[in-house]
Amino acid sequence: MALLHTVIRLYILVLLVAAIASWLPPQGLAGDIQRVLRSVTEPVLRPLRAILPMPRFGGVAIDLSIIVAIFVLNLVNQLLPW
Repeated sequence: MALLHTVIRLYILVLLVAAIASWLPPQGLAGDIQRVLRSVTEPVLRPLRAILPMPRFGGVAIDLSIIVAIFVLNLVNQLLPW
């Protein structure tokens, strides 16, 4: 079970890095890193984006899927026995 807890924590870290990397222009090394992170995170985030509304603040839409994914993964991690 400790391995599963570690995998969940690492995936949460990947989600956070992907969120930060999405603010960078997709050029050069940053673009390569973004593509890798997207390929790892999209299988979880895409279904969440399909069901979650994207609130708009002015002309900017906020993607809540990463926040919801991190919340759910933390909840699962807490509920799993050690």
